[in-house]
Amino acid sequence: MDKGYVHIYTGDGKGKTTAAVGLGFRAYGRGFRVLLVQFLKNEPTGEIMAIEKLDSRFRYFRTKKVKGFFFSMNEEQKQELKKSEQEAWEYAAKAVMSSKWDMVILDEVIGSINNKLVDLVAVKDLIKSKPEGIELVLTGRNAPEELKQLADYVSEIKAVKHVFSRGIPAREGIED
Repeated sequence: MDKGYVHIYTGDGKGKTTAAVGLGFRAYGRGFRVLLVQFLKNEPTGEIMAIEKLDSRFRYFRTKKVKGFFFSMNEEQKQELKKSEQEAWEYAAKAVMSSKWDMVILDEVIGSINNKLVDLVAVKDLIKSKPEGIELVLTGRNAPEELKQLADYVSEIKAVKHVFSRGIPAREGIED
């Protein structure tokens, strides 16, 4: 069995989740069991719709209480979100340690860390203690240097140009 490595997709550009899920689809195609845990997201997206069509070797778990962007939430909403994100974190950590999955993708966990919804030390501890053979993938903007140092792969996706800057909202099947 392979050692299993840690991947980070970070940066301000579009495509971090797409890259991580694409890696998951590649692994699934080769017989891997893949789990996608999404933090800070619960809107319908193309990748979730695609995963729902697959068998039990590719599953997902999402937080339930995300309503808008963190910066626009009041304190009560932030506390509710923190509880929800903690549930997702506990689910993800148990999944990694269970060895039921060959790949676990923690999508937007870095955003949860940066918003103090998930503890950086807990994520570092999980990386250090993950079982052999588990491929662990983390996504989100502004990955802390400490996580980058622990990772085996770090890809920074840089925004050069994006239609959002021209006021064009997310499009079905392209951005969501």
